[in-house]
Amino acid sequence: QVQLVESGGGLVQAGGSLRLSCRASQRDIEIDVMAWHRQAPGKQRELVATFTSRRSTIYVDSVKGRFTVSRDNENTLYLQMNSLKPEDTAVYYCAALLRRGDYYWGQGTQVTVSS
Repeated sequence: QVQLVESGGGLVQAGGSLRLSCRASQRDIEIDVMAWHRQAPGKQRELVATFTSRRSTIYVDSVKGRFTVSRDNENTLYLQMNSLKPEDTAVYYCAALLRRGDYYWGQGTQVTVSS
């Protein structure tokens, strides 16, 4: 069983920045893909940023140029969020696809951007 623990959420004014972190409970487990999703009130969960097994990054159009996803060598995923907008307000979830095929979610961290 792998646990994903997110941190770094909070309240920020529009135009501000936050950095989210997602740490896997097992540093030596083989994780192929890690990603950030978000879910705003009344909306479906959407994929925001992906860090692939080939160390490439993919972003949803609405965050391109503002968000940067990265990953270290110890199964920790980051999301640097700059120029935040009120529409970025959501619960942000980390997800991981293991090499063996299991998929795990974190518990989520709230990001609130005030106008």
